[in-house]
Amino acid sequence: MSEVSSAALERARRVRLMIFDVDGVLTDGRLWYGPAGETLKAFHTLDGHGIRMLAQSGVLPAILSGRRSQAVAQRAAELGIGHVLQGIDDKRSAYAALLAQLGLQAEATGYVGDDVVDLPVLTRCGFACAPREAPPAVRQRVHYVCESPAGAGAVREICELLMRAQGSLEAALARYLA
Repeated sequence: MSEVSSAALERARRVRLMIFDVDGVLTDGRLWYGPAGETLKAFHTLDGHGIRMLAQSGVLPAILSGRRSQAVAQRAAELGIGHVLQGIDDKRSAYAALLAQLGLQAEATGYVGDDVVDLPVLTRCGFACAPREAPPAVRQRVHYVCESPAGAGAVREICELLMRAQGSLEAALARYLA
């Protein structure tokens, strides 16, 4: 992981809810269609375990996606992600409703998005992140751009950055070193 600015680390320290887009964040952004027209998605185990460690450290994970997919619902269930918002056209309103439901202020939230449809949340949350493949209009407006690729470690990188900023990474790793 490259050097992270002190301002970005301070923002990461305040995050209590981390929200992930799906296509282009939890996946590499490609859409695969099966013979019956179903959408197939590939998720990386490193990212999934990062989300699990993040949740165990006290940061609540959530999904906010413009597309609807049974694969996303299944993956979220496997990871214990309780807040899964799919098929959302208006991400700004869905984000505001989630914050109200959880009683959180924007400064206590983070979001990872990869395209301009994510800007309404990226520009409002406390800690905005994007994968390296995001277009310049997105990368220029976030607090952190990942070195790892989308769908192959970017989410894990963000989870570990959050835990490092909050002082919980070593404790999360210690359980595997005992």
